[in-house]
Amino acid sequence: MPLACGLPGAEIAWRARFTSSPAARFALVASALGALPLPARAMHLADGVLPLRWAVSFAAAAVPFVAVALALLRRRADGDPRLKPLVAMVAAAVFVLSAMPIPVPFAGTCSHVCGTGLAAVIVGPWMTVLVAVVALLLQAVFLAHGGLTTLGADVLSMGVAGAFVGHGAFCLLRRARAPLPAAAFAAGLLSDWATYGVTSIELAAALHGARPFGQVAVAVALAFVPTQLPLGVLEALLTAGAVAFIARRRPDLVSRLRLGTPEPAP
Repeated sequence: MPLACGLPGAEIAWRARFTSSPAARFALVASALGALPLPARAMHLADGVLPLRWAVSFAAAAVPFVAVALALLRRRADGDPRLKPLVAMVAAAVFVLSAMPIPVPFAGTCSHVCGTGLAAVIVGPWMTVLVAVVALLLQAVFLAHGGLTTLGADVLSMGVAGAFVGHGAFCLLRRARAPLPAAAFAAGLLSDWATYGVTSIELAAALHGARPFGQVAVAVALAFVPTQLPLGVLEALLTAGAVAFIARRRPDLVSRLRLGTPEPAP
């Protein structure tokens, strides 16, 4: 109160009206969240970001997806011994791609692509769940990129949401007879944006406190926009280029991998 007493009455009244308006509260929340080092780590949430109960909840939600993916890997590998080496190779590619910082000059920070859209196109969404687990775990242990307590949340956003959204977009466009690179472009773009959309929801659910959940979720999503809007396009181009290269150099793989064919039910 001593500070306020030194201000003219009109200014005190103006500040009170300003800070009580919904737009001002939204701006304050967005500014505070934008000041956090989220874009530099992107969807790799670090240890300590999430309260323990939320970290455990997200991990528990991710466990069924991982369990189903492991069962499918064992079952499918019995009929195709080349599947496990292929999944391992894709996991190595995703590990490198999602750990590589890419500067975003006009945003004054850096971010990275996810790689799960490309992985989902090549090995399908269920195997991409395992790909994400391996890549995220290795990054957390050896690169301090992400965290162990937040592994479940990161798997849900990158390995589940990113994989299934990207693969779904790819299959829908291929069914509509879209060219292979165009379908791959959409897979990379929507996979990246879905990953960060789910990350925004996770952060808002865990950290909104007394503030409205929706307001915080929008603020976090807007904090991602300067980096992930262009990075999503870059990932789309990367995915389209990689798939086009595979189709041109190894057309037999396109038919063997059944690119654009919906996965059988688990």
